[in-house]
Amino acid sequence: MTRTGEDHGAARSGPWWWGRRRSAVLDGGLALVSAVECGAEGVPFARDAGIPVVVGVVFGLLAGSVLIVRRRWPIAVVLVAIAITPAQMGFLMGIVGLYTLAACELPRRVIAALAGMSLFGTMIVTFVRVRQSMDQGQLTLGNWFVPFAAVTTSLGLTAPPLLLGLYVGARRRLMESLRERADSLERELQLLAERAEERAEWARNEERTRIAREMHDVVAHRVSLMVVHAAALQAVARKDPEKAVKNAALVGDMGRQALTELREMLGVLRSGEGSRRPQRSSVPLAAVGVAAAAAASRVADGDGFTSEGPCLSELDELIGQSAAAGMAVDLSVEGDLRPYAAEVEQTAYRVVQEALTNVHKHAAGAKTHVRLAHRVSEIAMQVENEPPPEPASASAAGLPSGGNGLLGMRERVVALGGVFVSGPTDAGGFRVSAVIPAS
Repeated sequence: MTRTGEDHGAARSGPWWWGRRRSAVLDGGLALVSAVECGAEGVPFARDAGIPVVVGVVFGLLAGSVLIVRRRWPIAVVLVAIAITPAQMGFLMGIVGLYTLAACELPRRVIAALAGMSLFGTMIVTFVRVRQSMDQGQLTLGNWFVPFAAVTTSLGLTAPPLLLGLYVGARRRLMESLRERADSLERELQLLAERAEERAEWARNEERTRIAREMHDVVAHRVSLMVVHAAALQAVARKDPEKAVKNAALVGDMGRQALTELREMLGVLRSGEGSRRPQRSSVPLAAVGVAAAAAASRVADGDGFTSEGPCLSELDELIGQSAAAGMAVDLSVEGDLRPYAAEVEQTAYRVVQEALTNVHKHAAGAKTHVRLAHRVSEIAMQVENEPPPEPASASAAGLPSGGNGLLGMRERVVALGGVFVSGPTDAGGFRVSAVIPAS
């Protein structure tokens, strides 16, 4: 588990302006050492200045304790260190103050100005002190030593803390930037995972709906014809044995065709079951999201559930089956027959099939007209039946209706960008019309 920026911000438990307790303890220890140092250095300062020693010690203690606020006001700490440089106090405070100043989020010109002031202040004080020592005979070196000592001392007290502070500050900013990028990446991955889960759920619902439509088309049409033939078989079993045998053969053919189509669909479901079954493993969340999104994209493109569906060349056989069941149906085709995409031909076939099934269910014995038009950029179909000769015969067949046939046809056509219209005619019949783009 990585520690995000929110967790890092929530971990602040220090008092006042300190982010952590150990930072407060560290600053308190540094301030105590600085105060003791400045207090000790206040003794010679008081003697040189001709003031009471107690005053010099108290002044040193107060000046050194300013280091406690180095994280909150680093500029003030550096200014105090520069101010007490002539008294030869606050060496620790100056070093720590410059380090803190360079590590803070301050403009570079401010850091450079304060560092330059500290450098030149230390250089001047060192130059004066070394010159006084040589004049008093405490040092017997040449005159070259005075500027050398001033430059090296000022650089030694200024450059190392300044460079270290700049390095630590740059590293801290880099770590914060990496942490923010990690947080942003984690949020993006969560968002992708949520969207992938939504798309996967949509894909499952879409595939379930498509399978339900296929099952409905196969079962409803074949079984409806079987019921019609079985009723005719029962009616003519004693009067016309030859016709009864013919109807029984038709029922058997219908049943075998229905079983064949059902086996094909179930085979497709079983073959995709192994690849679609989720497995519990340590796969990263991003990989799961990408895989789910890919599966959803396949379903959205029409590749989620595929089977060898019917085509328009089988339309004559479909109408022949309805005619064999006693329906007076005629087919008229306009335009030249040409190949279409598989989903277009399958949808057109299913629309005609379901419309004929509805005629068997609700208008048995009614004359039906099937019209198919091949146009330049689309294919149009219309199935219209006249009023049934005996209104009671529809219910006598005992065919149930779930009300999903028209809804399934509409979903199929609209999914391909087509137009679907259905409703009763003025003559008392029913009409189903659909127009599907050819590409």
